[in-house]
Amino acid sequence: MSDSPGAAAQPRRADARRNAGSVLEAAAAVFVTSGVEAPIREIAGRAGVGTATIYRHYPTRADLILAVYRSQVESLSAAGPALLAEEPSPHRALTRWIDRFVDFVVTKQGLASVLQSSDACYDPLHDYFLEHLGPVCTRLLDEAAKAGEIVEGQDAFELMRAVGSICAGAKVGEGFRYDVRHLVRLLINGLRR
Repeated sequence: MSDSPGAAAQPRRADARRNAGSVLEAAAAVFVTSGVEAPIREIAGRAGVGTATIYRHYPTRADLILAVYRSQVESLSAAGPALLAEEPSPHRALTRWIDRFVDFVVTKQGLASVLQSSDACYDPLHDYFLEHLGPVCTRLLDEAAKAGEIVEGQDAFELMRAVGSICAGAKVGEGFRYDVRHLVRLLINGLRR
């Protein structure tokens, strides 16, 4: 690829795109189990690539963390309209999307310390989250309200914050029974007319 001005960017090869996707999936899984400071070789092993491949795509750990977060936000954002199209009712689409949102929030608990760090590179992530997921949740709520399935006037940000708060409780001490999905289901069912 040429660095000269006006040179057209070359599309990434299929294997390079596949490797980048594998790295993001592996990094997300490793961040949940081993934390964001896990050795790059652990991520590489899980992705089935060499560490050089990871550094080629993501030169710094922050680059990798940002890419994982953005990729998962974009996937969750795309899931909303897809669920509305495939589910028999908007409430069912909302329920399934919130279930995916729970997965997202629970897996981000491993990233919480980094996302709340003083490193300025992470500052835009909260806005990125709100800009991408707020409108999706709003649309799901609006569609369910139009269908007469839930009470009108629900606020997407309040709902996402409530789900996030429920998920935060999942870290309660060992032996304490805390079923996040059951509690979130109660919350979603509480929206019904």
